[in-house]
Amino acid sequence: MRTIWMLAITFLLVACGSESGSPSAATPADPDQPVSVPASSGPAPGVGGPSPVTPIGQTLDPHKVAWTKVTPSGDGHTLTVVWWSGVEPCYALDRVEAHETDDAVTVTVYEGRDKTQPDAACIEIAVEKSTEVPLKKPLDGRKVVDGAR
Repeated sequence: MRTIWMLAITFLLVACGSESGSPSAATPADPDQPVSVPASSGPAPGVGGPSPVTPIGQTLDPHKVAWTKVTPSGDGHTLTVVWWSGVEPCYALDRVEAHETDDAVTVTVYEGRDKTQPDAACIEIAVEKSTEVPLKKPLDGRKVVDGAR
């Protein structure tokens, strides 16, 4: 929980802070003049890319969550699934189900609230998460389908 708060505070400081005296920090006298963006702008260091998570199981109120991206491993035996979520313990990965047929693999992500902290208060911030999903046999050209859609 401390890590989440530190990440949130760091994000706010980076997003809201500015360097005094820099051209981009000053308000232009002419509103039609463009404001330059510092070359160093972008995601904060260490932020960018999904946070790997593992299923904890037995969450409260588990529900399906749509994923945004899936990438097979080099040998096709594992899928990396990526989705947008919220912070734990309010948005914890319950489980991932992979239903395999000869033509497709249907991957369904389930999230819920961590039952060990049922009354936790969480900030509302989007977090990109990922998890690894093992397959019974290699993907080998089969289509991957989102089970939440």
